[in-house]
Amino acid sequence: MISVTIEKKLKLYQGRQVLSVKRQFEAGSVTKIYGPSGAGKTTLLKVLAGLVTPEKGLITVDDTTWLNTYAGINLSPQKRKSGFVFQDYALFPNMTVLQHLEYATEDKGWINHLLQLGKLDKLTDHKPAHLSGGQQQRLAILRALAIKPKVLLMDEPFSALDPEMKTELIAGLKKVFTELNATALIVSHNPQELDGWADGELYIAN
Repeated sequence: MISVTIEKKLKLYQGRQVLSVKRQFEAGSVTKIYGPSGAGKTTLLKVLAGLVTPEKGLITVDDTTWLNTYAGINLSPQKRKSGFVFQDYALFPNMTVLQHLEYATEDKGWINHLLQLGKLDKLTDHKPAHLSGGQQQRLAILRALAIKPKVLLMDEPFSALDPEMKTELIAGLKKVFTELNATALIVSHNPQELDGWADGELYIAN
């Protein structure tokens, strides 16, 4: 169970807005997050990951407190051990596909499984500059999964994929999420792509 109560100020061109979220997410569930541009969807993921600190907030995951601004508790991203798929992928330009995964885990069997899942098993020696946008996006997803996270935060993870690859990858991810019992929060500009998979949704308005 993830319990989230946060308030975070957002800087917008038209002034200042407060992102306010109070929600619980069941363990092993998939939640799609959507809403207009600038509403704070990406900021919410970064707050959960520990990359951004809200003015007020309490985040607990199972029996562990990740954030309690009132008690001065704020676990580092490393201690939260969430998997994060960035919208711009955030890949390391000098690392090959294989090195990205080896950086996250030493489990060779798991690495091979992920490579096959993302159909990158024939591109292990390629660096990001020599991958297509869709291949880079799949690598970003695999890297986030490499640590076997219990919490997975995904920001527009399928935007560069063609419909056939998206359908196939989502089918594979469903199995992996079940295996890991991972709780996933997925920001999507096309929430319909998660129909039939997501257990719930969170709409964030301006």
